[in-house]
Amino acid sequence: MSFGSPNNPYEKPQNPQNPQQPPQQPGYGYPQQPQQPQQPGYGYPQQAPQGVPPQQGYPQQQGYPQQQPGYGYPQAPQVPASAYGYPQQPGYGMQPSYANWGQRFLGTLVDMLVFAVPYILVGVGAANKTAALVIIGYLAIIGLAIWLLIMEGRTGQTLGKKALGIRLVRESDGQPLGVGMAFVRRLAHFLDSLACYLGWLWPAWDAKRQTFADKVCSSIVIRTN
Repeated sequence: MSFGSPNNPYEKPQNPQNPQQPPQQPGYGYPQQPQQPQQPGYGYPQQAPQGVPPQQGYPQQQGYPQQQPGYGYPQAPQVPASAYGYPQQPGYGMQPSYANWGQRFLGTLVDMLVFAVPYILVGVGAANKTAALVIIGYLAIIGLAIWLLIMEGRTGQTLGKKALGIRLVRESDGQPLGVGMAFVRRLAHFLDSLACYLGWLWPAWDAKRQTFADKVCSSIVIRTN
């Protein structure tokens, strides 16, 4: 009696309505591995299962040249360099904000008030014939004049200019004149005193608000706020 005989009573009859064989069971001692979807060959896009939207494959990803600069951080907009070296001023190619005649006059007036006390000492000493007060007064005047000159040459501002929010700078690059050129400008104010002090009034209608001394030294006075 053969095991494959149809007359074998121990053999399980096959279901004629479901001729498919059950899947092959793994061998004894090995866990059953889950069925994984078949991977496509190299160079072929992966097929998405039915009902799942397709995902972008590797060829659709952007390359390194398309990444944002700065290791993933968005590039900050470049801020144009400010004119005359100060952040309050417009950039190069734009007209600076010139100080008007009234601001310049008030700044000069404040500087003159600084010398009020030394001049009073000189006057009192001369009236009382006190040489000590006269000497102290003149030394104070000279010291204040030198201090304001150095201050203006290095920073472009005296006490009066700082109080009015204006600054003396070179017209070419917007930097302070320096002590030497600031001294030359003081001497050039002699031209402003000619012809009934016309040079001192010139900034009232000049396009760049310059005195004659400013034109000689190529300097301008600008606003800082």
